[in-house]
Amino acid sequence: MKKTIFTGAGVAIVTPMRGDGALDYERLRELINLQLAEGTDAIVICGTTGESSTMTDDEHVNTIRCAVECVRGRVPVIAGAGSNDTAYSIWMSKQAKEAGADALLQVTPYYNKTSQQGLIRHFNAIADATDLPVVLYNVPSRTGVNILPGTLYELSRHPNIVAVKEASGNIVQIAEAAALCGDELDIYSGNDDQIIPILALGGKGVISVLSNICPKQTHDICRLFFEGNLQEALSLQLKYLPLIKALFSDVNPIPIKEALSLMGMSCGPCRMPLVEMSSDDRDQLAAIMDGLDLLQAQL
Repeated sequence: MKKTIFTGAGVAIVTPMRGDGALDYERLRELINLQLAEGTDAIVICGTTGESSTMTDDEHVNTIRCAVECVRGRVPVIAGAGSNDTAYSIWMSKQAKEAGADALLQVTPYYNKTSQQGLIRHFNAIADATDLPVVLYNVPSRTGVNILPGTLYELSRHPNIVAVKEASGNIVQIAEAAALCGDELDIYSGNDDQIIPILALGGKGVISVLSNICPKQTHDICRLFFEGNLQEALSLQLKYLPLIKALFSDVNPIPIKEALSLMGMSCGPCRMPLVEMSSDDRDQLAAIMDGLDLLQAQL
């Protein structure tokens, strides 16, 4: 049985930016400290929500380093280090370790894609090159590649591959993976609307976009479930479903950055090619947040 990186809610944290596009490390530190004060169980830095795909190498490494220095060991820092180039993923994984990350998040190769055998060789090569625990990231809606349960089983045999962030949305597939892998692969929900279903399948928690604006509530969904208060956990999950849906009414992280701005915690624009929300979607997001007493509220 492998060591679990964290149990509960990890935030897939945004990367704050200034109006000129420069990274805003001061605001990032503020966000991290607010997350930790509200009970967040892990910081996931430089993932999809963190816009790592438009960062320079220096920005990527410096952002990981900033998070590590701010967290100071209070919770694990999981650093996004994946790409569609195996050699580059290995290089970035080594950089993330030097920056002090506790674990790595490795997305499936995108655009060039690969076969299931290619996924096995790709992820094993990365895991061979580091002693940090590796969290696989299965998000076929973005990458065009789906990690099948049998492939997860083969990958779970590597001692450094310890978990998967499952954002396929396919509960049957996730159940099959849980049955095959057992204690050799922890499962985290990669979709905020599926926290309870994945916990019920033995999942360890969620890597969450919602946590950016509702860290305590997302943490509490997991906490209540693990404490056996299933009805309370489910009620909280269902209460926030409309907000979760609104946070994905446009390409992530466009809506979550808008939501932070509506709360008085502006994190700047997204980098191109991501652009601002439509006024209709923004108004709907604001109305839902208002109904939950989130507008202009500090986290």
